[in-house]
Amino acid sequence: MILVRKLLFPFAILYGFVTAIRNFLYDKAILKSFAFDIPVIAVGNLSVGGTGKTPQIEFLIRILQDNYRVATLSRGYKRKSTGFQLADASSTVADLGDESFQYHTKFPNLEVAVDADRVNGITQLLHQTIPPQVILLDDAFQHRRVKAGFYVLLTAFDDLYIDDFMLPTGNLREYQSGATRASVVIVTKCPIDLSEKQRLEIEKKLQVKSYQKLFFSSISYDEFVYSETTKMAIKEIKESEKLLVSGIAKPKPFYDFVQKDSDEKLTFNDHHDFAESDIALIRNKSKGKIIVTTEKDYMRLKGKLKPEKLFFLPIKSTFIQNELEFINTIKNYVEQSTRNR
Repeated sequence: MILVRKLLFPFAILYGFVTAIRNFLYDKAILKSFAFDIPVIAVGNLSVGGTGKTPQIEFLIRILQDNYRVATLSRGYKRKSTGFQLADASSTVADLGDESFQYHTKFPNLEVAVDADRVNGITQLLHQTIPPQVILLDDAFQHRRVKAGFYVLLTAFDDLYIDDFMLPTGNLREYQSGATRASVVIVTKCPIDLSEKQRLEIEKKLQVKSYQKLFFSSISYDEFVYSETTKMAIKEIKESEKLLVSGIAKPKPFYDFVQKDSDEKLTFNDHHDFAESDIALIRNKSKGKIIVTTEKDYMRLKGKLKPEKLFFLPIKSTFIQNELEFINTIKNYVEQSTRNR
């Protein structure tokens, strides 16, 4: 696969050229961007998948939902529906996609919408009887038709965008220079014991601009895994006979946290749509065992397997330093945007 990616280098140059021209046209207002009279925070990355975007969106929801009517808007990757969809009590993972369905399930007061056309999606949200006061754009760093008021750029500790290259040779969706659009840059999935020396080395590599702030975060796992009706402590789950199932971009940290040597693992592609053949395989492999999966995969597996056998492990984003500074940065942007309306 590495050799194939190297052979595709000319296509990476072409892809980079096309994205650079597109960004130039938006920067010069030749292609039109739409701004809205409401705080809009876009969260995304320069690379394809695996930067911890979902727990970061959930972090923002938690710090804003007590004081504002918050909505999330994403394209609803791999959903079965089309056009604008606003989540309600009858919505399913097929309607919203796994990530949006997860937000809808976890945050009862959150408005969750999906639309590939983010301009239309925001417009529809603002036409609701009670419109949101803040909109979080999920995976929208490259969606230039919407001009967000605040951009959060994520890059994983072990896969910094500065060390990457354009698709298909690398994993970048656009050139590294796209990072200049960010209001803050968060290095995600850092080891919890990240040293000051490591932080300084990353700061030197990224060279964030004077108008940007740099933060470091880690992924924290819950102390329990949960089924539809019960929960089990991590210590107990590690000792249990189990089948581990994942369909996320980078499952290794999940496996490392819950597995024991004898556990069998089934690994699928990111956002995998579990077909009946996959479910049959999981049932066969899990005879006499419980099944432990990620929270995102649980959204797609729920209802297809016995609820008493299927458990998921929640995760959340935790800042290694300066968490309060990040929270205040977000809240100050929202307050100032609201005050200036």
